[in-house]
Amino acid sequence: MASSSKKKATIYDLSVLSGSSPSTVSAVLNGTWQKRRIKESTAELIRNLAETHQYTANRQARGLRSSRSGLIGLLLPIHDNRYFSSMAQTFEAHVRSKGQCPIVVSASRDPEEERKTAETLISYSIDELFICGATDPDGVHEVCEAAGLKHINIDLPGTKVPSVISDNYEGGRMLTEAIIRHFQASGPLAPHDLYLFGGRNDHASRERIRGFRAVKSELLGADPDECIQPTGYAPNNARLAFEAFYEKHGKLPRGLFVNSSINFEGLLRFMAGHPHENFADLVVGCYDYDPFASFLPFPVIMIRQDVEGMITKAFDVIEEARPQPRIHLIQPELVQPRTALTGPLDALKDIE
Repeated sequence: MASSSKKKATIYDLSVLSGSSPSTVSAVLNGTWQKRRIKESTAELIRNLAETHQYTANRQARGLRSSRSGLIGLLLPIHDNRYFSSMAQTFEAHVRSKGQCPIVVSASRDPEEERKTAETLISYSIDELFICGATDPDGVHEVCEAAGLKHINIDLPGTKVPSVISDNYEGGRMLTEAIIRHFQASGPLAPHDLYLFGGRNDHASRERIRGFRAVKSELLGADPDECIQPTGYAPNNARLAFEAFYEKHGKLPRGLFVNSSINFEGLLRFMAGHPHENFADLVVGCYDYDPFASFLPFPVIMIRQDVEGMITKAFDVIEEARPQPRIHLIQPELVQPRTALTGPLDALKDIE
């Protein structure tokens, strides 16, 4: 690593080499180690390692913080999703309206890739970073903090800087109640008739599940644990979960709360392998919005997250002098079946 022909060290390389946490390394490199009561011997070790292993990228970026490049970064989990692509489109419009240039990148829900990507963006002297849906937002914070870069979380919260997210609990309640009400005309719905599939152990999923369970208990009188089927966000994992349920029970539940449009894709992959008549009475709630899903043969009730509201609020908060690391909740919207709403793509101009 010490060779000049090799990649320069990151905070995380120095953390491993020194046996200290990334936050300790960050504090030493940005000069705040004494305030944190870090031992002088530890600080000296980290500084020596930084010099030996050519840690320079963030120190250069810190020196550039006094002059603005006009580049504003958005870090996404993925691009191939209507929600995140809408986030990118809306973000770009806001940045351009301020006479600045947007840079949008993804990190594939990989915590190490998130940190590396943030470091790369910092090396290009971006002025601010909007961290959207990060698996480890506090890890990205440490990279930004070491470089003196303004940053904010969107979609999934961290604990170190402000976060602007959907009110997932309220959205989960709204969607669950809408699914249950849809069945009222065709007879009562039993607690085992409504399942939640998808999501992972992140803040958004936990809050949606909490809302789902609260409404089931209120309206159906019970909430069996087996009705929660977390699968992660990969569509194939969701498909396999639906296949396993179908093999065991010979049918799907009458009502489904699907935790994202990515999980909904898994449901459609599953359904493609079975006669469509088997799902004639199915009602689906999807915690994401896609106009194409709204016109499927079975009812699909959706939650559209207020991307414009989240981006606008995030730009307001990041401009505050000393914003507190609190969570700002933005209300989502319930969308009934067979509804096509306008969105960021409507702002595109046709070129003849």
